[in-house]
Amino acid sequence: MPSKTLTRAEVAKHNTEDSLWCIIDHRVYDLTDFVDAHPGGSVVLAQVAGQDATADFYNLHRQEVLEKYRDQLCIGVIEGEKPEVVEPKVGALSPVPYAEPLWLRPQFKNPYYKESHRRLQKAMREFTDKYVTPEAQEKERDGTYISQELIDRMAETNILAMRLGPGKHLHNRTLLGGIVDGKEFDYFHDMIVAQESVRANARGFQDGNMAGMTISLTAVQQWLKDPVLKEQVTEEVLSGKKKMCLAITEAFAGSDVAGLKTTAEKTPDGKFYIVNGTKKWITNGMFADYFVTGCKTEKGFTVLLIPRDDGVETKQIKTSYSTTAGTAFVQFENVKVPVNNILGQEHKGFAVIMSNFNHERFYMAAGVTRCMTSVVEECLKWCNQRIVFGKKLVEQPVMRQKLARMISLAESHQAWLESITFQMCNLTYAEQAKHLAGPIGLLKSSATRAAHEVADHAVNIFGGRGLTQTGMGRVVEMFHRGYKFDAILGGTEEILADLGVRQAMKDFPKAML
Repeated sequence: MPSKTLTRAEVAKHNTEDSLWCIIDHRVYDLTDFVDAHPGGSVVLAQVAGQDATADFYNLHRQEVLEKYRDQLCIGVIEGEKPEVVEPKVGALSPVPYAEPLWLRPQFKNPYYKESHRRLQKAMREFTDKYVTPEAQEKERDGTYISQELIDRMAETNILAMRLGPGKHLHNRTLLGGIVDGKEFDYFHDMIVAQESVRANARGFQDGNMAGMTISLTAVQQWLKDPVLKEQVTEEVLSGKKKMCLAITEAFAGSDVAGLKTTAEKTPDGKFYIVNGTKKWITNGMFADYFVTGCKTEKGFTVLLIPRDDGVETKQIKTSYSTTAGTAFVQFENVKVPVNNILGQEHKGFAVIMSNFNHERFYMAAGVTRCMTSVVEECLKWCNQRIVFGKKLVEQPVMRQKLARMISLAESHQAWLESITFQMCNLTYAEQAKHLAGPIGLLKSSATRAAHEVADHAVNIFGGRGLTQTGMGRVVEMFHRGYKFDAILGGTEEILADLGVRQAMKDFPKAML
């Protein structure tokens, strides 16, 4: 970057289209050759020619715009002055109030987190900022699927393995260069991986980034009885060679899992199932090699691991977020599946499906809560820089009320999430299935209702920019368009709220009747 020192008087002389300079945050920019290329047109640049355009710039743009063009356009700094705006650095924590969960703010203490959690958070943020976010933004725009290069990078660092949560699959693996011992990896580490990953702020890519694996390989780990097949599939997927998804939802049955119509009928010799039926809205279904599939069998429901073959057909479904998620309509036509591909027990697949939902819902609650915090940060920054009626937005009491409500919702759900995470760290998988299905369901239901309110306030704060997919409001627009996926996928708000109350009533003391 040029280190040339200039005076404000010198800058003021360059106030024509033939020589157009301006000052932004004490730096001098030569925009002469940029006039015709400026996305906002030439007139707005002419209006600030030779002047300090700092307030005008930040009234319209994100800091990243300056970073994009600085090397090309910046020619020096104002004599005796220094830039004031804090520039984001790869892996760094945000200094904006309430932009980070309480445990990451240096002035506060927290009983849940150890040094290994802090090391993991730092490493995951660096990885996300450096590798995930750039690709996420690109794929979100063009709708193409995740690159094999990023999958391989996540496989090599064992981020793919960490996304399944704690377990033996992490033992003897080197996690992100060895910053965490796989045997010590707990659900707070798991939560950190989930929350740092979503900071790419690209909701379609968030699901396209192997979300199908996250909610299906967990079931294989817990329920597939054939040890050889389990090891084979696990290694194929965690090495990035194969991809997989969870195929439960149908056009006939979404949250109503008991209404599934896909059938699995045994062959006369009892060695295979013949599967026929359809699945809908299957995340990553377009590029999956394995489908963990709920089927109706003779005496109940059975979950099968189905490899892709000629009898498996997938068609893309376009939803309100990007096609990079690989959302698919899946058809199984006379697909032959070995009986040792059963997860759990034959005809008792309902238990497999229900228990597997816990980790999925936990992961989604962690993600949407972190995204609320990111939106709070965006709104705080915008309210501090946007000038209307001669005042910053934050000087308007109505805006402070909106910000207060958003902060309260994000902070309270993060605290609830951490409380449940602590319980998960101290309960076995079976105990979690028994005691936490209701609380996790209530958390997810409440978090997505909170997200609805946060999104609503955020769009109103940003106005038209909150409806625009580029520029200042792009994070808010993405959140407003995408939060509903968290409210629907993995069980709708109403179903999960009902589950939470029904589970509570099972333990209602008779003496209170």
